[in-house]
Amino acid sequence: MGSKPQTPRLGRVTTAASLRPPQNRVSRRAVWMWTVRSAIGVLFMLALIGGASWAVGFFAWSWVPAPVVDHVWALPALYACYGVAKTIIAPRWRYRVHRWEVTADVVYTRVGWLSRSWQLVPVGRIQTVDHTQGWLERMFRLATLEVQTASHAGSSTIEGLEEPEAQRISEELAARAGDLRDDAT
Repeated sequence: MGSKPQTPRLGRVTTAASLRPPQNRVSRRAVWMWTVRSAIGVLFMLALIGGASWAVGFFAWSWVPAPVVDHVWALPALYACYGVAKTIIAPRWRYRVHRWEVTADVVYTRVGWLSRSWQLVPVGRIQTVDHTQGWLERMFRLATLEVQTASHAGSSTIEGLEEPEAQRISEELAARAGDLRDDAT
């Protein structure tokens, strides 16, 4: 994974950086938080779908085709199968893929399941660093770190960090970005 020299039109020699996976994973507790979050969403949707299916079966409205009324139970059953798979598989897959790293120069993240996205946010471009905790994150002693720049695609989010680690990183990044901004003026 070395870098390969390239010669741009202006005659300067630069090196092309190769993307490697960021070094750090989020907390293992993030898997359980994502599992609980998914289960809550699946149960809510299953209640809605189940209620609608019950209404279709119970009232047997004339505008609903007879085969739909006869097999109305299939929709909640199919969604329940999907929900179980989503709740069990997705958080574990997400844990394997989502990584982050903060170096002296950049905040580097990798996200995505089927299609991957690598994002490098230069520390010198950071405008705000947000350290947040929702109620579910507080339950699992986790936090989310969001680094924002002025660019339309410049924000980077790291979800599932240990709360003290997220606080430490946010303070360090804010101080480092402030020092770089002061040096530039």
